[in-house]
Amino acid sequence: MIICTNKMEYPLRSQRVQKQVATGRGGVDAVSRQMASHPQYLESFLRAQHYILHVDGPLPLPCRHYIAIMAAARHHCDYLVYVHSAHFLRLGGDPLWLRGLEAAPPRLRLLDHINKVLAHRPWLATCSHIKTLLKCGEQCWSLAELVQAVVVLAHCHSLCSFIFGSDADTSADGRPLSPDSAGDKTTQWPCVDANSDMRERIHKVQEERDKREEYLQADIQEDDESIFSAEPSRFVTEPDFSYQEFARRDDDNHFQVFRVQDYSWEDHGFSLVNRLYSDVGHLLDDRFRSVTAPSAWPHGPDLKRAVWNYIHYVLGIRYDDYDYGDVGRLLGPDLKAYVKTVACFPDAGKNPPGLAALKTSERIDVNLLIMEARLQAELLYALRAITQYMIA
Repeated sequence: MIICTNKMEYPLRSQRVQKQVATGRGGVDAVSRQMASHPQYLESFLRAQHYILHVDGPLPLPCRHYIAIMAAARHHCDYLVYVHSAHFLRLGGDPLWLRGLEAAPPRLRLLDHINKVLAHRPWLATCSHIKTLLKCGEQCWSLAELVQAVVVLAHCHSLCSFIFGSDADTSADGRPLSPDSAGDKTTQWPCVDANSDMRERIHKVQEERDKREEYLQADIQEDDESIFSAEPSRFVTEPDFSYQEFARRDDDNHFQVFRVQDYSWEDHGFSLVNRLYSDVGHLLDDRFRSVTAPSAWPHGPDLKRAVWNYIHYVLGIRYDDYDYGDVGRLLGPDLKAYVKTVACFPDAGKNPPGLAALKTSERIDVNLLIMEARLQAELLYALRAITQYMIA
């Protein structure tokens, strides 16, 4: 890793993004406030995110943030690119790398293909892609490094969906609305402040994360025009590569439907990721369980399963024991349109179709489910490809 403490100046990405970071009105902090109506889930999310990005592991910390930049750039998520650029520099990353993907070391550039595939068409992830990364001479990755990189990519891709899905909940000054605002005065969720025990637990988790993140806020001033951000397009190859309808592909004979009965998170993915990237399986599993728990999803188990299975469906994953007719009956065209847009085209527009059909609190519920279902789908495809490589 090249270490450099001198910062290079880049064009300002946007004044709004700069102010969101400086005032805590955007990105990760705003995400935490959106999730605050689900305190148990928020705790699991913060623990997992802290572990993935800040705890010692196979990959150096600056590399993880650069990989996060690559992931966020695929969805043109200005805020996450900005935040991880700042982290990257403050952890000693070479500012020359922020000129764009071509300026990064070849080893990191090798991740571009799997980043693109997982972000838009995860069913294209194959054993051959894994082999290319693990058998590329001096630039080769270890299995442990690759698994951590895949987790970072999937985490950031799915977080982009949540951020863009929640962006409609911003006021004119860019401040996210609380769950009980925007005309929805009877939120179904208890405020975190009403639960002092949970609030204290979340505070402790945030303190662990903030030990390494507090410098970011301390160094950023709201009107400091010396704050610069890398342009997301610099880290994107094949910008026209995007989601396509899985059911309408021309290559049906080559890429088969992913059947959960053959490879599931519970029976296969969890054990593999936990073995190659110690403890992260437990943290991810806790996220999946927390978001689908009855306390986090009061709309009924049938609707929850319909949303989750529909997201997996549009990404090529099928459950043999599920009647997909329930998706149409339970979700309806408006909610289906919203879910599909946020999951597959998160940066397509500020107001995704079906938005008007949801109250603010309901939108947060759905966005959390979209984020976690998408995260699990990407991991399933990547981990299955790694498994196939290992047994080949």
